[in-house]
Amino acid sequence: MSIRTAYSTKDLPEGVADLRAQCGQRVPPVVLFFGSSRYDAGQLSALMREYFPGTHLVGCSTAGEIAGTQLLTASVVAMFLDEDLVERAAVAVVPKMSAGPRVRDALRELESQFQAPLSSLDLERCVGVILMDGMSGAEEELMDKLGDATDIPFIGGSAGDDLKFQKTHVLADGRAYSDAAVLLLLRLKRGFDIVKTQSFRTSCKTLLATKVDEARRMVIEFDHQPALDAYARALGVSRAEAAAHFFEHPLGLMAAGEPFVRSPQRTEGSAIVFYCRIQEGMELELLDATDILGDTRKAVEARKAAGAVQGIIDFQCILRTLQLRKEQKCERYGEIFRGIPAVGFSTYGEAYLGHINQTSTMLLFR
Repeated sequence: MSIRTAYSTKDLPEGVADLRAQCGQRVPPVVLFFGSSRYDAGQLSALMREYFPGTHLVGCSTAGEIAGTQLLTASVVAMFLDEDLVERAAVAVVPKMSAGPRVRDALRELESQFQAPLSSLDLERCVGVILMDGMSGAEEELMDKLGDATDIPFIGGSAGDDLKFQKTHVLADGRAYSDAAVLLLLRLKRGFDIVKTQSFRTSCKTLLATKVDEARRMVIEFDHQPALDAYARALGVSRAEAAAHFFEHPLGLMAAGEPFVRSPQRTEGSAIVFYCRIQEGMELELLDATDILGDTRKAVEARKAAGAVQGIIDFQCILRTLQLRKEQKCERYGEIFRGIPAVGFSTYGEAYLGHINQTSTMLLFR
């Protein structure tokens, strides 16, 4: 099998030894791993290097883990990609994200390892995985710079810390980093698909951001009115009731009929703080919640119908996971992936063509 997965709920170092035992005799060329913040990030990364020598290793801390049909907590999960799937791989770190991410330096490192310019690579078979510090507040700038610098698609998510919102880590080749991102570039033998699914539809009501504080991810005014008042008016509720509707009614930047979700986090007076930046002059649409199970199943089944799916990495927003837990739908969500090697984690934001919220971005291996 080209892809194997494993998980463990044991303490360190036994947890990593458990993953190694589940991997089998051969050490694969690429290992992705995602672990609860209950593990010391530096120790986890160092142990993975010890048990998987000579392997490209990338991972991060989480707000929950995904392994096959299970949505887990307090665990570490791993996906092993072997030579039948991966033709070549490279890893680079983007340090000091909050100071202005030096994306081009990281991309030059990837080119050095591939011994080829990124512009010469086959976009049908080359894909990137990106893992970012979820407390950096700099994911938007990094994704913008990445999109400006290369046409290779990068998909991934922001590291979590089990809802403590104190410190998150990205992990690469035996080390742990904060205020950083890790890039994994893969050249695959059979190609890939990308799925972006969010359980919302547009209400066809628009809000124009007319005054913002981008650095704080805060909208001060929509349509030249206090943001909270304008949001409440669009929703048809009182200002006092508005915040209670943030979860079911985020905002969406529409592109080709698809929403790229911006989720409200909290209020500050009459302003609204979001989980990702909204730029001044940006027109957004108020969204209505739909069926998370049905939407996800439809997205995955459509890809399966188009051809065999060898494995899935699921970067799922923690807000979606919290909804599944609240509605007691975790088992039913996991059943969508039955029969497919799958791992992932609950994120503090998702990455695909930008930084987004309340979304599941998935990398599917053919």
